Amino acid sequence: MVTWGEFAVRRSDLAAAGRALLYQHGVGLAFLATIRKDTGPRMHPMCPLLSDHGLYAFIVPSPKQHDLRRDGRFAMHSFPCPDNEDAFYLTGRAHIVEHPALRDQLGSQFVAERSQFGIALPNQADALFEFRIERCLATKTTGHGDPNPNHVVWSAERD
Repeated sequence: MVTWGEFAVRRSDLAAAGRALLYQHGVGLAFLATIRKDTGPRMHPMCPLLSDHGLYAFIVPSPKQHDLRRDGRFAMHSFPCPDNEDAFYLTGRAHIVEHPALRDQLGSQFVAERSQFGIALPNQADALFEFRIERCLATKTTGHGDPNPNHVVWSAERD
């Protein structure tokens, strides 16, 4: 598994496509799938934060946070595009980050990215996770219904 920064060095093309799709609405938005205690899937929208070094998210106290604390496996998928079926999908493992300076830096980034909404800093109960990447799928299309979408699959293990 690799950090977002390592992924961006290895596959700058996929990282650029991923950043564009995760931030297509001006702020980071994605669907996050986690694994419930009974091993069933759970999926909810969330707000990823991309830095030059990592892919992070503040996760509020919730079943999703409990899932990630217990079993860090995740899948993340970009929101649908209005004009095409382009998509970006990642899998890997998340782990809790307890570095105060990094938490402050990412909290400030979270607020700055959402300045038009007047969002407060994440509180201490909002756990900061880093998402390490194992696999990626990037899909590029010519529009809705494209009969020949271009899929690029990447794996940290095979790179």
